[in-house]
Amino acid sequence: MDLAIVDRLLTTTRTVRRRLDLERPVPPAIIEQCIEIALQAPTAGNGQGWHFVVVTDPSSKAAIAEVYRKARAWYHAHPPAFLYGEQRDSDPDALRRMRDAGTHLADHLQDVPVLILACIEGRVERGSIFEQATLYGSVLPAAWSLMLALRARGLGAAWTTDHLIYEEDVARLLAIPAGVTQAVLLAVAYFTGQDFKPAPRRASREVIHWNAWPA
Repeated sequence: MDLAIVDRLLTTTRTVRRRLDLERPVPPAIIEQCIEIALQAPTAGNGQGWHFVVVTDPSSKAAIAEVYRKARAWYHAHPPAFLYGEQRDSDPDALRRMRDAGTHLADHLQDVPVLILACIEGRVERGSIFEQATLYGSVLPAAWSLMLALRARGLGAAWTTDHLIYEEDVARLLAIPAGVTQAVLLAVAYFTGQDFKPAPRRASREVIHWNAWPA
């Protein structure tokens, strides 16, 4: 295994918002191949309850985009409390760029060639932390594997969960059963420009705690 290639794949797979190529079609065969790879991801108890709803129909994408924009407006009016701590010491310009990129994606979501909803059988809204971690831990690794497989084939993807604020609206649009959880939406397209580079991140020494949380 070529570690340099693997490390580059893992450190340069980004959420792509501004650089999605909205004009170039994405062959269905590539999507199917990447999902086949994603199905090798681990699941709790080997449950294999994933489902991937691949949306290419223009009217369906437009309807999802409308829900997405409504959800995004609600999100900015009611930001999750946990974000305050994460963003307190962040670069204001970086936060502005991130928000602007998110707005760009919202404005053009209906134009993205492929939207993929990674879903899993089951619901845990009122479940324990264990149940929630088990359910989401059985689908998110597959979604990340899908994103990596797409990146390796020259495609970008925007990982987003904003639409989940109005998950039921999207479920009705796509006839997703009530007993199925939508975990993430991937907006998929070829990307423009040359390549990506690793993003600024906290130093590993700040987040590694050997044997116990530091006092």
